[in-house]
Amino acid sequence: MTREFAPRRLDVAAFAEDGVTLSGHTPLLDFTRLAAETTGVSPDAEVTWTAEGEQRTGVTGAPDAWLHLEADAVVPLVCQRCLAPVDIGLSVDRWFRFVRDEETAAIEDEESEEDILVTSRDFDLHALIEDELLMEIPVTPRHDACPDAPPLSAADADFDVADGSRPNPFAVLGKLRGGKPE
Repeated sequence: MTREFAPRRLDVAAFAEDGVTLSGHTPLLDFTRLAAETTGVSPDAEVTWTAEGEQRTGVTGAPDAWLHLEADAVVPLVCQRCLAPVDIGLSVDRWFRFVRDEETAAIEDEESEEDILVTSRDFDLHALIEDELLMEIPVTPRHDACPDAPPLSAADADFDVADGSRPNPFAVLGKLRGGKPE
C-alpha cells in the first residue's frame, strides 16, 4: 500500500522514510505573504517547486528525516535605482534536517551547518516554500541596467556662487588663539 502525501499536511517522517518526491506549479497568489511584497502579481505567475524526502543515518545511528527543497519564482518588485517595476528571480535550493522537538532543534541548530526543523505529522510544506522565497527577496531590488537612466546628480545654481560679504565663521576662533582673523 502506498501512502499519499499532501503538501499542506505533510507527514515528514513517513515522507522521508518512503523517499518520496513531490513537485508542483502553485499560483503565486496562493502565497499571500510573498504576493504582498510585490507590486502586483499577474494571475498566471507561479512558483515551481520540488521537495524530496530522504532518510540518512544520524550520529546516534538512528535514521534522520531530511527534506531537499528547490523552488523558483519571478516576482515583480520596484527597482530601488529608477523606481520602475523590475522582475526579480527568486531561487531556493536547500536541505533541511528534522528532529523530534523544539528543544533538540534549538540545541542542534547552533552546532549544525544544515537547517534544522521539527518533525511533524502535519507539516505545511507550502509555508516553508513561502518562508524561503521571502528570505531570497533582495534588500534593494534593481535592474541590471535601468531602462531609463535615473538622475544621479543634483544641481543648485546658487551653490557655486559664494557670497563674499559674509564673514568667515571661523574668524572668531582665530581671535581666541591670538591669530589675526581672516
